[in-house]
Amino acid sequence: MPTSPAPTSPTIALIGNPNTGKSTLFSALAGIAQRVGNYPGVTVEKKVGQWQLDDQSCQLIDLPGTYSLAPRSPDEMVAVDVLLGQQEDTARPDAVICIVDASNLQRNLYLVSQVLEMGLPTVVALNMIDVAEQKQIQIDVEQLQQRLQVPVVTIQANRKTGIETLADTVGQALQNPPAVPEELFPESFQQERALLLKMLQEHSETTVPGYMVTRLLLDSTNYLGEAGIVEMTSETSAALVQARARLAEAGHPVPGVEAVARYGWVGRVLEGVVQYPDQRQQTFSDRLDRFLTHRLAGSVVFVVLMLLVFQAIFSWAIPLMDYFDAGVGWVAGQADGWMADGALKSLLIDGVIAGVGGVLIFLPQIFILFFFVAILEDCGYMSRAAYLMDRLMSRVGLSGKSFIPLLSSFACAIPGIMATRVIENRQDRFATILVAPLMSCSARLPVYVLLTAAMIPSRAFLGGWISLAGLVMFSMYMLGIIVAVLVALVLKKTLLKGETPPFVMELPGYKVPSCRLVLGRMLDRGWAFVRRAGTLIFAVTIVIWAAGYFPHNVETENRVRNQYAKQLQVLEKEPVAQDGENQDATAQLAIFKNEIDKEVAGAYLHESILGHMGTAVEPLVRPLGWDWRIGCAAIASFPAREVVVGTLGVIYNLGDETDAESTQLRDKIRQARWDDQPEKPVYTIPVALSLMVFFALCAQCGATLVTIGRETNSWRWPLFAFTYMTGLAYLGALLTYQLGTLFFS
Repeated sequence: MPTSPAPTSPTIALIGNPNTGKSTLFSALAGIAQRVGNYPGVTVEKKVGQWQLDDQSCQLIDLPGTYSLAPRSPDEMVAVDVLLGQQEDTARPDAVICIVDASNLQRNLYLVSQVLEMGLPTVVALNMIDVAEQKQIQIDVEQLQQRLQVPVVTIQANRKTGIETLADTVGQALQNPPAVPEELFPESFQQERALLLKMLQEHSETTVPGYMVTRLLLDSTNYLGEAGIVEMTSETSAALVQARARLAEAGHPVPGVEAVARYGWVGRVLEGVVQYPDQRQQTFSDRLDRFLTHRLAGSVVFVVLMLLVFQAIFSWAIPLMDYFDAGVGWVAGQADGWMADGALKSLLIDGVIAGVGGVLIFLPQIFILFFFVAILEDCGYMSRAAYLMDRLMSRVGLSGKSFIPLLSSFACAIPGIMATRVIENRQDRFATILVAPLMSCSARLPVYVLLTAAMIPSRAFLGGWISLAGLVMFSMYMLGIIVAVLVALVLKKTLLKGETPPFVMELPGYKVPSCRLVLGRMLDRGWAFVRRAGTLIFAVTIVIWAAGYFPHNVETENRVRNQYAKQLQVLEKEPVAQDGENQDATAQLAIFKNEIDKEVAGAYLHESILGHMGTAVEPLVRPLGWDWRIGCAAIASFPAREVVVGTLGVIYNLGDETDAESTQLRDKIRQARWDDQPEKPVYTIPVALSLMVFFALCAQCGATLVTIGRETNSWRWPLFAFTYMTGLAYLGALLTYQLGTLFFS
């Protein structure tokens, strides 16, 4: 792998176990001077910031949280590549800050032992010292520093305590050579490693770092060789097998020898350094976990908590949505006054503003969703939710490791699918990939909110805490989860048979969420949605507008106006209103002309390319309760689900109705009638539910299907996903409408 050139300013890497306060420390050091992206080819988030260290500005890299530097997937390989200087877009760090949890040193020092082997100047940041004191854990910091042979600094990242001392210590570490790490492995392992290194040097054109030789010898899964990270030949592969066999005969089998060696070293380091209370006291976290992780009580809390979240999403955002609606209406009104009638005006108002504006109006719900998710992540509850969900997932053949990718899919299925790279088992990974799109992502939220607000009655329960609209939205999310569980069960019983490995996760202590981190995550994820909406939706909206506008034959307008010419003449003969007289006649004339304009717009749409497409599919969608206009919106939404709202804005030409305080699209939906039955409304409660169920289950995102193909390295799986999800969506919408009509007339 190519090594990046060293920058002019020092580069400091920040690494640690999950839930040790690493992100909090990064924010405390970098402040607002940080940027977020992704490492090339992986889903791992890349966070880089600037840290003012004495008189110079340092580049600070926040490496992904990890328990070990034993890579078994592309995502886990990132931290190793960065520390070895083999990440093509990142310079090798000049020093490493290894943040550890003072209350769990035995577990955290395992990673420290691996970091020390990288041969970089290292500083150990002893965080959460207050938590250790609460647990009556006493740590001799000076003796710990002598045992580790690297500087140790006590900090409280959440309170920014010890930051100045940490800065001074890192500055000194940059001036000193790295410490020579203690040899942890037995002599027989050292001999086999030396032989393997010699053979790799003889048969490889590239230099293999000593740490990677260790990892190659310990990698019983053969990930490093199969992925091409270490260049292997038939000779070196055979030698590797023989070396592992000799180690097993010597009583040091791979990979168990590493745990024995490293935890043995940890025990020697901590002996006499850490003193624990004679009797472990039950902490607040312990008492809370007895309730929140209980099989019954914990599940009830999880469901209630999710219900309250989605209720808040719906109710809290209404005032903000009104402001967005007013803004979109004002922009459309300004454009209407500035421009002459024609294709360009229609493109701007009916295409761009109605399409993109119709999606952006739902940003309050999206930001609120990300806000609550960030809070639950930062306070430590998400790990408990993963533990609870593992009980369910194990019954359908999935591991608890599938929970995080599926949770990520509620924001967007693409990063959720990419996050499955951490799942070692192929069958579990593919099953998770295939059900991830069933999670109701943020792109579905505008559809749910629009139809819920337009068609679901305003009823409240429990003193106004829960509304019927909130229950409907919650049910759509639960529908996706339930269907995903059932599909995963079928897949693990048929196409993807295999044993599921046990789920192991360390539960972090509860803490008060950091406002900086919560707001940062909310803004990052929300802005990602805006970028996607502003590009893909814009392009699709233009296409939909063109399909709904052309051929725009003038004869269509003449035909419609001729039908109402005589009625218009009669009304125009009425005297013009003067001094308050004949007000009714004048108003009636204005209303009649407006209705004619709407008829003209509808006729243009019906005879457009989009109208012909909708008419062609209407026999197929009519059993779902849909007319040709809804069919058009469904067709247009296959590139991206959120496009359906913008498409409906284009289809239901709002004309000059730009009242800033109105919810125009919702009103249009309520007023829509069947072409062949003018007295019959198109949208009813069964139709709204049918449409929401369809979008909850359908694979209507082209980018998601492309990602499935890339992650599975086959076109068959995205084709399978599209087929089964579309079939489920149609069947679910059909059953919802047909059963709904039995209860709602």
